[in-house]
Amino acid sequence: MVRLNVLEGLSKEESARAGHARWLHERLRGQVRFGRHDRMLWSTDASIFQVEPYGVVVPADASDALEAVRLTRERGLAILPRGGGTSLGGQCVGEGVVIDFSAGCRAIRSVDPGGRRCWADAGASIGDVNAAVAEHGLFFAPDPSTWRHANVGGCVGNNAAGTRSVRYGRTSENLHGLDVVLADGTRLTLDEGAASRSPIALRLTAKIVEICRRHESLIRERFPKTVRRNAGYGLDMILAQLDAAERDGVGVMDRVNLAPLLCGSEGTLAVTLGAELKLHALPRAKGLAVIGFNALAPAIEAVGPILDPGGRSAGPVAVELLDDLVVGLAKRNVEYRRYVELMPQPRSGELEAVLYIEYFAPEDADDPEAWIEESFGELRERAARLDLSAGVWATRDPGEMASLLKLRSSGEPLLHGIPGNRKPLGFVEDNAVPVESLPEFVREFQEILSRHGTRGSFYAHASVGVLHVRPLLDLRDGADRERMEEIAVEVADLAQRLGGVMSGEHGDGRIRGPLLERYFGPELMAAFGEVKRVFDPENRLNPGNIVEPGPIASIHENTRVQPAAAKEPVEIAGPEVETYFDYADQHGFMGAVEMCNGAGVCRKKSGGVMCPSYMASLDERHATRGRGNALRLAITGQLAANRPGSASGRPEWGDPETEATLNLCLSCKACKSECPSNVDIARLKAEYTAQTFRDRGGVPLKNRVFANVRLLNRLGSIAPGLANFANRTPLAKWALRTLLGIDPRRDVPSFENKLRFEPSSQDDRPCVAVFADCFSTFNETEIGRATERVLGAFGYRVVLADAGCCARPHISTGVLDSAIATADATLARLDAIATDHAADAIIVLEPSCLSAITDDWRQLKLRSDKDTVERFASKSFLLEDFLERRWDEHPERPVFDADRAGGVLFHGHCHQKAMWGVESSSKLLTRLLGDRLDVADTTCCGMAGSFGYTTDRYDFSMSVGEVSVFPAVRAAEGRAVCAPGTSCRHQIKDGTGREAVHPAVLLASMLAGPQ
Repeated sequence: MVRLNVLEGLSKEESARAGHARWLHERLRGQVRFGRHDRMLWSTDASIFQVEPYGVVVPADASDALEAVRLTRERGLAILPRGGGTSLGGQCVGEGVVIDFSAGCRAIRSVDPGGRRCWADAGASIGDVNAAVAEHGLFFAPDPSTWRHANVGGCVGNNAAGTRSVRYGRTSENLHGLDVVLADGTRLTLDEGAASRSPIALRLTAKIVEICRRHESLIRERFPKTVRRNAGYGLDMILAQLDAAERDGVGVMDRVNLAPLLCGSEGTLAVTLGAELKLHALPRAKGLAVIGFNALAPAIEAVGPILDPGGRSAGPVAVELLDDLVVGLAKRNVEYRRYVELMPQPRSGELEAVLYIEYFAPEDADDPEAWIEESFGELRERAARLDLSAGVWATRDPGEMASLLKLRSSGEPLLHGIPGNRKPLGFVEDNAVPVESLPEFVREFQEILSRHGTRGSFYAHASVGVLHVRPLLDLRDGADRERMEEIAVEVADLAQRLGGVMSGEHGDGRIRGPLLERYFGPELMAAFGEVKRVFDPENRLNPGNIVEPGPIASIHENTRVQPAAAKEPVEIAGPEVETYFDYADQHGFMGAVEMCNGAGVCRKKSGGVMCPSYMASLDERHATRGRGNALRLAITGQLAANRPGSASGRPEWGDPETEATLNLCLSCKACKSECPSNVDIARLKAEYTAQTFRDRGGVPLKNRVFANVRLLNRLGSIAPGLANFANRTPLAKWALRTLLGIDPRRDVPSFENKLRFEPSSQDDRPCVAVFADCFSTFNETEIGRATERVLGAFGYRVVLADAGCCARPHISTGVLDSAIATADATLARLDAIATDHAADAIIVLEPSCLSAITDDWRQLKLRSDKDTVERFASKSFLLEDFLERRWDEHPERPVFDADRAGGVLFHGHCHQKAMWGVESSSKLLTRLLGDRLDVADTTCCGMAGSFGYTTDRYDFSMSVGEVSVFPAVRAAEGRAVCAPGTSCRHQIKDGTGREAVHPAVLLASMLAGPQ
């Protein structure tokens, strides 16, 4: 269905946009978005820039995209093709109509295993491609850190490479041909021999060949000779084809393939609809070695010797570098600190730098595993000769390698967690120099930064001399903006002097385009202009990139903090507002609001939890990044402004479009841990909702009712039979739908008589308190009784802590004033109960309740003593986690009979995975069940408390379940399903008909002896 936003009371410019929207809407099957809120969600990418587009088209397929290009030409509109929107140079933002390929144009058209090639649509991600060809033992080699969500079209536009390019090259070396549409609407295949089949391809090829011949000497002189280069148009690649044709004695027009020229062209020459990709055989063996250093300099010095293959057929496929700044930030990150702990430590001093050395056994290796071990041995010998400060730690275990490499791939977004006004800016983070020049380049780079009074992080694709450096500067500071210009020029000159180039990977865009003429000179810049006019004479394709870039000052114009390019641009600032949460951990409220850097890790389609609503919708609006953008724009007052780049001056609480964007957020908390920048959308969503209620002067009835679910459950448990009968009558379902919006396809939880424990004698056994949550106390009392039995078997005296609600329902519905009061009251009662019984630990059966106690209570501005909050947060555990953590300390050790459980599929709760990891349950279950346990790699189930109950979200809730949870449960036929979350069990039953059990019930059923 086409989504069309046309607002009333529009300005003249907005009216024109709305008119274009209606016109396109009538002619396209995909989505056409011209409302200001939607447009602004595409105004940023992973760079510092913000430029409001004219509109957004999300084509349904390649033919729809072709029609969009033709239609925009009829109206003379500029267009900007876009995929994952992960560009770091600002290539993916601009005025004009954005064509977003990532949602609809993602088919793998064909796979030719014998020819080791496949055709993929522009919107297919690298992950999509590799999933499709893996069964044939093949893979597509370019592997940027964004491989899960980087689109094929984006890889072409940016000539993506990644960590292993020293062996496999860039996209341009892994491409047979392209399916493109020219600016005039002509669809064309560009590959070797195209000129002999198509008059249009012949015309284009002849003109490009003529340009290359005319500028041949300058191309040979001025283009960098580094392995990695991504500046200007790749005329050197066309010249290399001409040289090969002459050497081989074949016709130029039969040999020249224009597809590589489009690699790195940033969508300025043609719109990619699809690509024929060159595939490689999956390596039969892999290995990863890691070396820790106590300083950056020796790590850099070691790269050259490590790369030397030493006479073997191949050396490492990658040598990657991380410096102390990235490692230090990872140590403070909820998710990534565990990966730092795996690193080998230097023999002396702190860990200041890490080298990753990755090996793939060559295809012709007789014994692939032996080849890897031989490589490890030679590496250890070289490390010994270099007298490195740490030994070599090496592994061939796929899980260990994945964990270690996860830290490397998150280096860039981790940097955005740096405190203070100065942030790591990516304007000189893509230099490429010969590997032998890396030590000198780093030394002089550090001197430049020091001279300008700042520092930067250093991480690199060291094997190909690509160094990512992000100086710390404040874009709101005029002096720092001047420093930015000066550093950019000095570093570009340094790279050129050492035989390198200012962009080896991430391209020119808005950030490096102004330096192109300084590097290539005016004549080659004129040649680039000729190339542009050959393909796009009307300058409609992503104008302003590569050809006719702005002056050097433009590298800090049109940014997120100063969107308007003017002599005195409006500076975007946050509001003065009394918040309900404390944001000290994110450098204040505005630090939290501006935390999202646009890297788009949340746009992955599988693996982990984040972001379930994006996985189900593939809609930018419903990705973590989309919500982060929407909240930032609303809170800084940019949505209601009358011109691009301005702000209204006050936060827009209750903005309808922002509320619609937040409506499908499940508050799963996965972004808090899986986002390398720790963007916490669940907290911001609750804050925004609460501020909206404050601004409007009241909380809606529905939110109040859902927030007070404990009261409703308690009332229902007084006469559970009567209440359950009444809730299932048509009249009750009508009332629930009318008053609360509950979908009639949902059954509300059944009530039971209130949970009670047998009074414990005051014996000498250590005491454990079980937190009486809203559901195990009034709806699923079997869980509480099972917990009492299991803890008793371990030798504990068990008491029921009926202290009140954890405030999770209040937080999730944005009723934060009540959440604070509820949490304070519950904490006071919990403290009294724990003190009276000398409880050593608090067992919390519902993961969302535990996350409230251990996470939200710490962040809410409670009136309770902070030490008391910390004390209870630190002594509260899931049952399984408590039993596993203290396995060797329990008073008694019961016997469990795993045969009684049989096979078990375990699905972890979202909050559990985000806060403590699925291991908080699976470690104990694995101990007891061994290989009978299968831990599902699933995202959110889709229920998320009250989220999945309402009619407006029921269908979407079920579609989230279909992403991974429902298929996993259906595939587990014959095995028990175990899930600690109340919502998860309810959703699994509604979606699959299977009854899932709580871990406490599973453990109780396995206790040896009479049941």
